[in-house]
Amino acid sequence: MKTKILVSACLMGHPVRYNASAKTQLGELLQRLREENRLVIHCPELAAGLPTPRPSAEIIAAQGEQVLAGQAQIFERTGADVTGHYQLAAWLALKAAQESGCRAALLTDGSPTCGSTEIYDGSFSGRKIAGNGVAAALLRQHGIAVFSHQQIPALLTWIAEQEQ
Repeated sequence: MKTKILVSACLMGHPVRYNASAKTQLGELLQRLREENRLVIHCPELAAGLPTPRPSAEIIAAQGEQVLAGQAQIFERTGADVTGHYQLAAWLALKAAQESGCRAALLTDGSPTCGSTEIYDGSFSGRKIAGNGVAAALLRQHGIAVFSHQQIPALLTWIAEQEQ
């Protein structure tokens, strides 16, 4: 059985990021996975009702795991507390992955939702720290392997190992 992968919609060229841009990574490797009908394209933030464009948002001095546990918050640059929207985004990403049989996810790093190796530090200064966004954290907590958009070769290796 072919492994299904949840993939951030912005990586597939959809202009759904906070600034209405895409972060297209549709290279040869992703194109092959798409042609094999392995990809489930999803934007957790749009699914949770956040608009495009929207103010940038950051987890304040914490990680996605703390946000999920109710121990930290996510604020927009405007000062608005959007924690609930991002928690919902994480749960909707998990639901999409589970309903589609995804065993892995390929997410956009840096995002308070999808960051899987790094996120912004919450100061809105452009500084990044090692860590997870809320969706990446929740997917991992439920046994779904998570890869950043910079780890596509590692994802392909992981798929090959799973399908041996």
